[in-house]
Amino acid sequence: MKREYTKQAEKFLASQSTDTILRIKTAISKLPEGDVKKVKGAKNLYRLRIGSIRILFTPTPALLKIEKIDNRGQVYKK
Repeated sequence: MKREYTKQAEKFLASQSTDTILRIKTAISKLPEGDVKKVKGAKNLYRLRIGSIRILFTPTPALLKIEKIDNRGQVYKK
């Protein structure tokens, strides 16, 4: 499955340590396994939890779009 990252997600990854980047990319590659839940109030938005980091993504049959990556307290704010 092809993955597409938004600019915000790429910027967050660039600001992290190499260990954290590896943890995030490994968890994304293993989707749909992991701590995944549907986001309430959103039509087709899911979240993946990796410690205190949350990844919001939209799955389609051909594409996995990573919408936002941020810390737990910040990721759901608009």
